[in-house]
Amino acid sequence: MTAAATPSDLVIEPRNLRFGRERAAARWWLGGDPYGSAWHNSLSLTFPQGEAFFIETVRRFRDEVPAPLRDQIDAFVKQEAYHTREHVAFNDQVSEAGYDTKPMLDWARMRLDETREQHPVAQLCVTVALEHFTAIFAHQMLKDPGLFDGAPDEARRMWLWHAIEEVEHKAVAFDTYLHVTRELKPRRRWLIRSAVFWKVSRNFVRFRTRDAMALLRQDGIKGAGAWARMIWYLVGRPGILRRVFPMWLSYFRPGFHPWMHDDRALLDKGKRELGLGSGG
Repeated sequence: MTAAATPSDLVIEPRNLRFGRERAAARWWLGGDPYGSAWHNSLSLTFPQGEAFFIETVRRFRDEVPAPLRDQIDAFVKQEAYHTREHVAFNDQVSEAGYDTKPMLDWARMRLDETREQHPVAQLCVTVALEHFTAIFAHQMLKDPGLFDGAPDEARRMWLWHAIEEVEHKAVAFDTYLHVTRELKPRRRWLIRSAVFWKVSRNFVRFRTRDAMALLRQDGIKGAGAWARMIWYLVGRPGILRRVFPMWLSYFRPGFHPWMHDDRALLDKGKRELGLGSGG
């Protein structure tokens, strides 16, 4: 069986869109649900710094990869830059709604600065892991737009636009990593990326849940009951972590490639929903 690879006809299209600059800030913007709002706020708060890190780690190897991948890296960088700008604007509205986000932003900066002290290939491997995590969440958002029922239209459109582009470029960091580590034996490369992914996954869920709970405490929602309801949101209903688990698990397959999950039909569906043509 032929190994999965990035489709040759895939177009990674940076779309310079802006969302929600004029909407009024709301604390529980996701249909009045404090748990869903807090979870997505905790994700968004990490995105600007995280995406800057992704750009650094992938662009560093741009001149070492073949021309088709080099072009994809250029498109990846533009997409991530636009995502950074839009999530900065979204995060500003989270702050304007009355939340103190500085401790979370400071923590994210500290963690990324620690990662920047590692070898460049190790940093790239962290990006590969986080890009897969982002891509499987994006896949689920495109598969079930109902996750954003009750959200302001501009917020819903922003998250779905972000999901489309994350799926489009989901293999760029991975393909860069494959090229950079092409001299390693496949088993060693698999062991390295699997170990990094396990650690990154554990920290991702742990810290994003911690930040969501910190936001909820600012609303006076705390204690064992609050933790139980947050866990239910993540693994029960709507159960985003439960839903993405099979795709998360697939990363540990020795022959894994992000495009073994062919999301092109989902991309077309998402673009139709947002009124985006094939060219953006």
